[in-house]
Amino acid sequence: MRIPFIGRAVDERFWQHRQKSTSIAGVIGGLTAILLFAYRFYVNHVWSWDLLAVALTFVVVKMAMMAWYVITD
Repeated sequence: MRIPFIGRAVDERFWQHRQKSTSIAGVIGGLTAILLFAYRFYVNHVWSWDLLAVALTFVVVKMAMMAWYVITD
């Protein structure tokens, strides 16, 4: 799939690399939120609700999408 006005810079490999990089960034962001929440909880004894919300959102969306792909594949 080539887009005429953008030229050779955007092709299938561009979209695949964009998808992979976005996926990896999401996973790293979610794991960072989980680890930061755990650090604040175990070291500082502070229950950080905002980090818990981000971490749980990451886990719920990841598991829901995995289940969706297993069911529909």
